[in-house]
Amino acid sequence: MDARLEPYRVVVSFLGEALGPDYEVVLHDLTSEDGTIVAIVNNHISGRTEGAPLSNMALRFIQERMYEKQDYLAGYQGASQAKGRLRSSTMFIKDNGQLIGMLCINFDAGKYSRIAQELLALCGAHTEPSSTGIGVENFVSSLPDAVQNAIAEVTGSAGLPPDRLTMEEKIRIVESLHHAGIFYMKGAVSEVAAQLGSSEATIYRYLSKLK
Repeated sequence: MDARLEPYRVVVSFLGEALGPDYEVVLHDLTSEDGTIVAIVNNHISGRTEGAPLSNMALRFIQERMYEKQDYLAGYQGASQAKGRLRSSTMFIKDNGQLIGMLCINFDAGKYSRIAQELLALCGAHTEPSSTGIGVENFVSSLPDAVQNAIAEVTGSAGLPPDRLTMEEKIRIVESLHHAGIFYMKGAVSEVAAQLGSSEATIYRYLSKLK
């Protein structure tokens, strides 16, 4: 882990203990090639461990250079296979304007939402969850899962056989993955090539057309 991020390891532990087990706190090191998790507490919320890759939303923040416009984003929607809907927030860690890390907090409000819904039901009322309008953050534990989820978002189908995709569809998928920042992750080209049934050279050729 980059030495500049070392003090944040203590912050992760402190926040995890101070906020309690309903809050997952995560530190990403963005000085490495793939921006993996270097510290995490209360990981039962997302099921991730140290070494897990960036989420789709984190990749989007990097790709769109949101860190240049603001210091943090708070209260957007996350999604965990284990816990369902989460309330997520990310602080950008910068050094002289360079993005070097992300400190993320994911709040599992499930039990509180259920209590609120039950109370509102007693009153004959209901409420809908609020949205920031920036999309939903999906957490994955490995690069193959990240690529598979990203491809499924593009095709609208999980596990679609590569031989059913035309070259034009593959190009559109690579373009969407590029805009989503998936190729920021180490080994992404190889993984995308494997899942699309193409060679790495073909994926690089598609990418070159986007530049």
